[in-house]
Amino acid sequence: MEDLPFKAEYAKTARAGCKGCKQNIGKDTLRLARMVQSAFHDGKQPNWFHEKCFFIKQRPSTTGDIGGFDLLRMDDQKRITEQIANNASVIAEPSTSKGRKRPADANVKMTKDASKDFGIEYAVSSRAECKGCEIKISKGEIRIKKTVFDTEIGMKYGGQALWHHYECFAKLRSELGWFGSGDQLPGFSSLNKDDQAAVKKAIPPMKMDEVMPAIKKPKVEVKEEKDAAAADAKLEKLISEQNKEFYKIHDKLKDKLKKTELIQILEKNKQEVPSGTSEILLAVADILTFGALKPCQVCKGQYVFRNANYICTGNVSAWVKCENILKEPPREPARVPSALKTEYSFLDKKFTVKNRATKYVPPTVSNLKVKKEEDLGPKVQREKPPLYKLEFGLIGKLDRSKDEIKKQVEKLGGKLVSSINEKMAAVISKEAEVEKMSEKMQNAKSFGIQVVPVKFLDEVIAGNAIKFIKTLSICDWGTDPALRIPQEETRVKSKSMYTKSIPKSVTYKLKNGSAVDPESGLQDVAHVFKQGKTKWFAVLNNTDIQKDKNSYYKMQLLESDNRKKYYIFRSWGRIGTTIGSNKIENFSSSSEAIDAFKNTYYEKTGNHFGASTFNKIVGGYYPMEVDYGNDDIEKKITDQNQHKSELLPSVQELVKLLFDLDTMKKAMLEFEIDLEKMPLGKLSRNQLSEALKVLQQLSDLIKNGGTSSEFIGLSNQFYTLIPHDFGVERPPVIDQIDTINSKTEMIESLMELEVAYSFLQTETDDKKSPLDGHYKQLNTDLKPISKDTEEFAMLEKYVRNTHAKTHDNFELEIEDIFKVERAGEKRRYKPFKKIHNRKLLWHGSRLTNFVGILSNGLKIAPPEAPVSGYMFGKGVYFADMVSKSANYCVPSSSNNTGLMLLCEVALGDMFECKAANYITKLPKGTHSVKGCGKTFPNPEESHVNEDGVEVPFGKPMTDTKLKSSLLYNEYIVYDVAQINVKYLFKLNFKHKY
Repeated sequence: MEDLPFKAEYAKTARAGCKGCKQNIGKDTLRLARMVQSAFHDGKQPNWFHEKCFFIKQRPSTTGDIGGFDLLRMDDQKRITEQIANNASVIAEPSTSKGRKRPADANVKMTKDASKDFGIEYAVSSRAECKGCEIKISKGEIRIKKTVFDTEIGMKYGGQALWHHYECFAKLRSELGWFGSGDQLPGFSSLNKDDQAAVKKAIPPMKMDEVMPAIKKPKVEVKEEKDAAAADAKLEKLISEQNKEFYKIHDKLKDKLKKTELIQILEKNKQEVPSGTSEILLAVADILTFGALKPCQVCKGQYVFRNANYICTGNVSAWVKCENILKEPPREPARVPSALKTEYSFLDKKFTVKNRATKYVPPTVSNLKVKKEEDLGPKVQREKPPLYKLEFGLIGKLDRSKDEIKKQVEKLGGKLVSSINEKMAAVISKEAEVEKMSEKMQNAKSFGIQVVPVKFLDEVIAGNAIKFIKTLSICDWGTDPALRIPQEETRVKSKSMYTKSIPKSVTYKLKNGSAVDPESGLQDVAHVFKQGKTKWFAVLNNTDIQKDKNSYYKMQLLESDNRKKYYIFRSWGRIGTTIGSNKIENFSSSSEAIDAFKNTYYEKTGNHFGASTFNKIVGGYYPMEVDYGNDDIEKKITDQNQHKSELLPSVQELVKLLFDLDTMKKAMLEFEIDLEKMPLGKLSRNQLSEALKVLQQLSDLIKNGGTSSEFIGLSNQFYTLIPHDFGVERPPVIDQIDTINSKTEMIESLMELEVAYSFLQTETDDKKSPLDGHYKQLNTDLKPISKDTEEFAMLEKYVRNTHAKTHDNFELEIEDIFKVERAGEKRRYKPFKKIHNRKLLWHGSRLTNFVGILSNGLKIAPPEAPVSGYMFGKGVYFADMVSKSANYCVPSSSNNTGLMLLCEVALGDMFECKAANYITKLPKGTHSVKGCGKTFPNPEESHVNEDGVEVPFGKPMTDTKLKSSLLYNEYIVYDVAQINVKYLFKLNFKHKY
């Protein structure tokens, strides 16, 4: 029921007020609700209305959109059904003589109910944007509204007016549901005669057959249609009879039995007892009318009647609810305790079993799938007014009044502002004011803003504002207006009202190794309470895809810095949104505060705080192993004033790049990681490993087949371990191999990020530059190669020649090449130095992985990582085409710097494959795997260096006869000792599109 946008029931108390008329809704009165997102907790809440008030601003499309509809009395069901049908009817049929056919060319006339969601008027401001062309509607322009109820705002506030230019509305009329003429629009009479004529011309009435074509059905279908109608009528009659029977016994139970007696009947029939008297009554009436429900065969849970079906309310595991739904669940005759039979004669009978007749009406919308405006471009192409979004200033008294000038500027799409600013298009004034050089005029000159006469507004009507600003300027200064005017931002998906004001980052103030949550307002006067090694704080998470929850719950026990005063700060809500709230409680002693903290923790998790093991309970929160770290580390890498670095400039820049916090944070945001719950601090490797195991289980489910519940449960577990920011969107089920592969890459990147961040947190020699300290942590010797050497030319040739044609969306420009010598790697590689078939090959990876790669070397995926992302098994992958490896750098147009390795790889005898082949153990006598691609560097153009290592920098050639599923070669080794990193490339990715 929580998924449906509306709800209906009989009021359980008289406490709720109607959101329409603001009067109380009487107990047992029919009430209807629009389910809206709560601003204070991660869930939906009902906005209740009287039945009559509900339909004033709410528009359910079908009864299937209303949760609890089929539990209503039949008279109420019929009345609601009729009201929905009336709202859905948009066309008033033309009157015809009896027996005559509807005229095909009759004009459409809109019904009164349909017309009330539309309106026409003159724009009272210039704030609204046309939903057709996406251009602002200037003040005084004609605009037409369509009130919608399926947007986030429309759902919450009972309708949202979407405005259109009347010309744009005319082009979208069918989509918007307006089939009548323009003069039928409410508000039409308020327009002047000329505008009325223009609107009537633009929006003529549509013909009946354009909207409702008269389709003559084949005779063969008539009988089938009659049979279906008869069957439908029979079902409706049975449903009505059963409904009366159900409520007859329901009302007797309500009038005569106590709550405890109702519970006795449920317990006698081994039924779960729901919470709330109303629900208990419905459950007892159900089993007495139709039979006692047997437990779910999947999870032994309890069935409950909802939306024409019986759904199981049990749980498959602590992570997922049972998904079993039956139309006709197994039943047995209901039994009544002997004492109740004696007390109440209507219960002294033999109850039988029968199926509950139902008619399922599918919902047209889901409460969770709110209509969104996406970046699809404008629906209507419309030329922008000449001064669209341009700002103008006004100096002095001119030939036209200020109001007249303001009106003309706004009509042309611009805006008149009072203060002179650097983004202004021009100042409207006269030569005498330029000569006078008032303070405002001096400001205009300092910003390089041209001054234009009033006649500019007449000349610019035809367009080309920039040209006229330059040619009509009456001052001797001025920068290029095209550069001064802000560029129009690229449109993106419109954000939810609950995500627009989310801060990009939160700063935590560290005290005694822990950070006080700034939301508490106590960060300057208190600290996190410590008792031995125990820090009294908890960050809890709970993702439940079925209930559309992605919740957090934070708790901190705080101790005053100066006196023995204690607080518990709690905050809760939905991750990545403003949805939620918080609370501070005061305590006079630590023991009192500790008890309260423990109780709340147990209430939310079902576990004791500080216990060595944690057992997830159904619906309970799960603890995150995080620490907020130290924000002061951001200063370390940038503070270069005290000590000058001894590193070469190019190495300094590389170290800055490797340890750049912003890059690390951007990487986490790309993965949709919630930076507040999973900050760049102590990322628990244990929790990351657990998340990898969950991904492996999901991979196994895809391979072997799994139920919906299994996929949902493991997805819930993964998102709970690694909090993701989905805003108000429902967390997606992870059931595709591509998703598992990307999440695996995410976890591996987070593990590498942990290495980089731990280095940043480690104190370096305070007598040296932080850059030098972090360079030392890499445990790697990096020497830049001069660009005028043969070595550089050879490496540059390798980059230039091996860029594949299919990777034409970017070009690679070498910024720097560094010679690499990792500590201990040369010695480890020595046994393989003697092996034949050694090549210099490419390896690409995300920028954020390179601190870990340089300090610890290239690694093979851990055992818990899913196998699905590795074509030839878990090994280290290389390529002889630079662009193939470059794609793994995952650069973007906004962050176009990438790093790549060129490694000497001892391949020896290769096991050659032409298609995917998951290798767990190499065939005897082989040292590596080669995935044979159709296109490869020309082997005749390869270079062999003085160490006998092949540099395959030949130009690409294609073997058309090779039957392979691979486009390019891949080389895989399963022992990291076969790798010797030789070069690090700093590359500029020049994106073409």
